[in-house]
Order: sequence, then structure tokens, then C-alpha cells
Amino acid sequence: MNAPYQDSSLTVAERVADLVGRMTLEEKVGQMMQLNAQGGVEDLVLNLHVGSILHTSPERVRQAHELTPQTRLQIPLLIAEDCIHGHSFWEGATIFPTQLGMAASWDADLLERVARATAVEVAATGIHWTFSPVLCIARDLRWGRVSETFGEDPFLIGELASAMVRGYQGDGLSDPTAILATAKHFAGYSETQGGRDATEADISRRKLRSWFLPPFERVAREGCRTFMLGYQSMDGVPITINEWLLGEVLRGEWGYEGTLVTDWDNVGRMVWEQHIQPDYAHASAAAVRAGNDMVMTTPGFFEGAQEAVHEGLLDEAALDAAVGRILTLKFELGLFEDARHPSVERQAAVIGSAEHAELNLEVARRSLVLLTNDGTLPLSAQPTTIAVVGPNADDQHTQLGDWAGASGQADWLPDGHPREMTQTVLDGFRTHAPAGWTVTHARGAEILTLGVDPEGEFFPDGQPRPKVVFPAAPDEALIAEAVATAEAADVVVAVVGDRIELVGEGRSTATLELVGGQVALLDALAKTGTPLVVVVIASKPLVLPPSAMNAAAIVWAANPGMLGGQAIAELVLGQIQPSGRLPISFAEHVGQLPVFYNQLPGQHGSRYADLTQRVPFAFGEGLSYTTVDYADLRVLEPVLGVADTVRAQVTLHNTGDRPSRETVQVYVRDTVTSVTWAIKELKTYRQVEVAPGERVTVDLALPVADCTLVDAGGTRIVEPGKFELLVGPSSRDEVLLRAGFLVTA
Repeated sequence: MNAPYQDSSLTVAERVADLVGRMTLEEKVGQMMQLNAQGGVEDLVLNLHVGSILHTSPERVRQAHELTPQTRLQIPLLIAEDCIHGHSFWEGATIFPTQLGMAASWDADLLERVARATAVEVAATGIHWTFSPVLCIARDLRWGRVSETFGEDPFLIGELASAMVRGYQGDGLSDPTAILATAKHFAGYSETQGGRDATEADISRRKLRSWFLPPFERVAREGCRTFMLGYQSMDGVPITINEWLLGEVLRGEWGYEGTLVTDWDNVGRMVWEQHIQPDYAHASAAAVRAGNDMVMTTPGFFEGAQEAVHEGLLDEAALDAAVGRILTLKFELGLFEDARHPSVERQAAVIGSAEHAELNLEVARRSLVLLTNDGTLPLSAQPTTIAVVGPNADDQHTQLGDWAGASGQADWLPDGHPREMTQTVLDGFRTHAPAGWTVTHARGAEILTLGVDPEGEFFPDGQPRPKVVFPAAPDEALIAEAVATAEAADVVVAVVGDRIELVGEGRSTATLELVGGQVALLDALAKTGTPLVVVVIASKPLVLPPSAMNAAAIVWAANPGMLGGQAIAELVLGQIQPSGRLPISFAEHVGQLPVFYNQLPGQHGSRYADLTQRVPFAFGEGLSYTTVDYADLRVLEPVLGVADTVRAQVTLHNTGDRPSRETVQVYVRDTVTSVTWAIKELKTYRQVEVAPGERVTVDLALPVADCTLVDAGGTRIVEPGKFELLVGPSSRDEVLLRAGFLVTA
């Protein structure tokens, strides 16, 4: 063939128009389908004419690329994968901390480097598209996907998500190491009832505009090329067919011209789960009319969309628009000239490279948050025996977290990534403890066992149901072994948390407490009198028992990735300085939820009758091995117009003998508002290196135009009046310095 669409000298628009005009109805519908390749690719490519595949083993990626030239129009495939915090399902790839762990760094530049390294590894394997980053706001800690988020604050989410989009997409899609980024899950998916995954989300349109949409609007305007839609419904309407959100807001107000992809079988779920469409023809027509482009893992869309056209439920022109957006991506990626087949040479050079491992270690170090410390840490330099105990002390899979090989989504990687690539906490201490020190180990407790769901092994669409979790009972023999190990040591490091079976889609939890025999283990260790350091490796903030809260120190490690064990050992041993800050608040009890810091004012009293509302660890908190005092906050020009910039200064004084990387957090409070609004909101921050004994004056700048609220009519505006600038090391009121400024009309 020598068709115009194959002529690279023509514009993308000209090539798209020519190709769409040559396609049959079957080929158009197939181009809009993204199907699961775990069952093979030949039928998908040759008979269903699919435009994209996902969950594709390395062998099938090669096969899919080889099959494409056999098709009539030779349209290249988009091959996609959940490369969430590294090339998740490629054996030997670099697996970084989860998004929640990376967010504790509060470092957008660092996360951009992570995404760039991931893209380089992914592109070498013939994959073009990652379903990352996640922009959901984590407010209900019971939700199973908290670890995939950047935490609870819209501003921080926007900063970090934008950085990852830049890293994935590189210098432009023509860059052979660029991959498509995906902003997900649009929008409000995390705010479901009871933390239950994919249920109805009770969010008003004003609430969406206030907190849930701003991060998405930012990445839409900055060029994120694809958006993935959430599973949930709002006001009874699934996001998949929410024409207000997709049409009026995303395509209309924001002018978004990128590609929309449904989440897993969203179109089919309207038929078999949500029961709002009678059949696949009606469901397919509704999804296309609402603006969906790529339909993920709904095989029934192939016949359903064609039937919808034949019956007059759907205008074929609507298919043309969706197909055009998909083809635009393929032309801009240059796939018609270079399909970007897997490159064995590139894979050998970049996957799991030493450079990426070095970056991974840096991120793991920055992801750790020191929550409490009575002075026991860092450990002294004298020869010491360290007892490393607990069910997560030597668990590589929990350390890697969800979307990482053994988390269950990839049948071609049943054992996960090579064990030797991951340094567990036990490995870290054995490798990095000073010469002459002794490291001992005992497991101490089990967390859970698994059983088949009583409702059946499979969902109605054929997907396997997650196994049901049964908490393990305390094991007296394991506890006794751990106690004896602790009593013979100078310090005990207890590594507890959750497990991969408690994490992810369909795995929300009713409790936040440590599951299984872990509380009994910590209680027994506390009674030994040996100084106890608790390390929490978990997918989300957990409720810690008194034996942990009263320990000598607590380190929160989220899921710290392949080199997290080394980073944890280095922190405990004082070989690095703790610098992580919480991107999310902890609850004292599950009944406190939600506990996010930017609450609305107005309630009877300030506590429950039986429990305080104060959280044990708040957004923005984190200790270092020194003390940094904040003083002398002043706003340089206290009267400003909307077009001006608030400029302020604050003085930091490192009063200790160790350096500190201080995250100076800047919050704003609008003192009187026309509608109820957050008591304070993070608006900017700066990271500052402060040497021992040093005083540093930090310059702060904040556009007045960022000091907005969403009024009763749903419009984001700056209301003239008095504001407070709140500056400090966390969101806690008692540590924030305050200075006022006035915004004139």
C-alpha cells in the first residue's frame, strides 16, 4: 500500500482523516477496544481488530507486534500496562516505592526522575502506555487503593502528578523513550461509601470543583495525553456516561483534546453490575456518546457497538471522532514509521540498571518518615546486637507493594521479581550494620491466611474474586522465640504492617488495626524492656496499639520498594538523615474517619463523646535527627490585589548537631468566607537544607490568585478580605506561625 495515511510528510490530521475514511465499521469498533492479552493475542489482532492490548506477557508483546503487518490496514497497536511505580510486571525491572511512599518526599523533581527512568525501561520492552499517575484524594483510609495515591492534599497531588506526567512523556511523544501518561481515576473515585471500592460516591458538583477536580485540571492543561475514568457512579450516573463531567467540564471548560479510556469493563458493568443498561448495544452507545475513546476489557463492545449503529442507537460519526483521537496518539508516537518493537539490546542496557538502582535508593531514603523518637535513634556507634523481628522484616512482596509482580495481576510473573534485587529490612541490617555488630532474627507473628470467597471464585464477568482474608491467631511459640531474641539484644526493630492480600482493587478493609498476631507480638516485645523501634511497612496509615505508640521510635515506610530495606537500616543506624513528611494523616481509631487536615469548620464541640478528634500523626509531620525552630514570619506587603503576589520571609534555626532537609509548608486561611471553606489549605512549600547551628532566612512567594474558594454557584474565585498566611513544619495549628494580609477588591 502507498496510502496518504502512510505518508509521514502529511499532517497528523490529514493522515487520521484518510485512515478513518478507509476503515470498516468492524475496524473502527475494534480500534476502540483494549483487551486483556493474557489469553492470547492472535484472535484479538486478526479478528477483533483491537486498537490496544494490556496485561501482555513479554512473549505476547513480540507476537502482537509480529501480527500487526498481517492486518488489512496495518494499524499499529498501543500496548499498555500498569507501570505504576516502575515497570511492574517485567522481571528484573526497577520497582520504586509506591506513590504514597514517594509522596512523603514532597519532591516533584525527584518524582519526575522516577517517571523518566520508568519510561526508559518500559519503552525498551515494546510498551507505549502506562496507567499512571493516580490523582485520587485519599480521605477514607479503609479504601484498598490508598497506596496508589499521593495522599490527601489536592495541591501536593497536583505538584507530584504533574511531575510524573512530565517524566513519562519526556520531551514529546516523538521521543522513542516517551510513553503515554494516564491521569486516573477521573474523578472522585476514592470518595466511595464506607471506603468500599467502586461504589456510589456522594460528591456534589461544588465539592468536586473544590478539591477533587483541580489536580486533574492541572495535568489536563499541562498536556497529560490520556485520562482513565473511575469505576464509581455519582448522583446515580456512572462516570463512564457522566456527560456533565466528561463533556461540559473536561472537553468543554478545560478544552481537553486527549484520549479517554474506561477502567476495567466499565461499559460491561453498566449491564451486569450496575443494571442501568439493558444490553451491550445500549451500554456501548451510551459510552461512545458520552465521549469515551478506548473501551478497556469489554469484549461485548465489539458486537454491541456495531448493533448500536445498525439499530440507530449510535451515529457512526461518533465512532469516527473517538477512533480519530486514538489514531492521533499513534501517529504522534510515530508508530506507523517505528512501531517501537521490544529491543533486547536496550533492555540489557537500561532495565534494572545501576543508575536506576541508585535513584531507587535515593527515593526510598526520602520516602521514610520518622514519626516518634525518644532519642534512641540513631543507634549509637558502640558494638550492639540488633534483633530484627516481625512478619514484614523479611517479606519482599509487601515491601514492593501492589502492582509489582507477585501482587497477582501478571500470570507470567507468579513469583514476582528476582529475590536478589530486593533488600528487605533484615537484609539491610545484615549488610549495613557496622563491623562487630550482631543481627539476629525471629518472625514473631503471622498476619493472615486466605480462603475462597463464599460468593464464588469468579465475578459474573469471569474475573477471579480476591481471596477472603482470615486474620491469623497469635502464635505463642513464635512470640516466645521473638521475646527470647529481643531479651538477648540491645535493641529490637519490629517490622509490622499489612500484606499484599490486604491491598488493591476490591480489597478495602473494615479495620485499620494491625491484623493477625502483630499486636500480641508488639505487646510482648514492649514488656521485655529492650528498647523497641517499630517500623511500619504498610499500604496506608494504620491504627497502632499503645505498645507501638509508647515505643522508643516509630518509622513509617509505606511500601518502600526494592531498596527500602537498605534505606530503613541506614536511617535507624544514623547513616542518613530522616527527611520524609507525611502526605496523609493517621487515625487513632477507624471511627474517626475521615481525618484529613483541611476540614470544614462547624460542628457541636470538637470531639466525640468517647474519643478525641485529634490525630496521632498529622499531614505534613515528620521528625529529623535535629531540631529546627521557626521564627520571625512576616509578610512584606500586607495589602495586595488579586494580580499581586504574597511575599513573605521566615527564619529557620537548626539548633542541633546534624543537618536537616526542612520542608517549609505554607498554608492559607481565608478568615471570613461567603461559603463554608477549609480551615486551612496547603498552597506552596519549599525544601531547604539547614546545616547544624545555621540560621536561614527563607523567601516565600504565593500568587494571590491561588487564594481561592469555590462559591455557592460553583465558580472558583478570590474573595477580597482578610487572610492568614500559616507557615511551619506541618499542618498542626500549634506549630504554625501566622501573619495576616489583606486582599482588596
